Amino acid sequence: MNNLLFLGNIGGTEIIIIAIIILLLFGGKKIPELMQGLGKGVKSFKKGMKDIEDDIENCDKDDNKK
Repeated sequence: MNNLLFLGNIGGTEIIIIAIIILLLFGGKKIPELMQGLGKGVKSFKKGMKDIEDDIENCDKDDNKK
């Protein structure tokens, strides 16, 4: 069930090869910084989505009051 849209069927061996290539390209010291930046980006995206959902709920409540 490891079927990604753009990669086709990907297995454990392919994931290990990709991880090794990333390690060789960026080095061991740079990867934690990249993951930290990725985590901050995901957190920011989730916060933005929650803010939009809250705004929609508030607009719905305001429309029901009128």
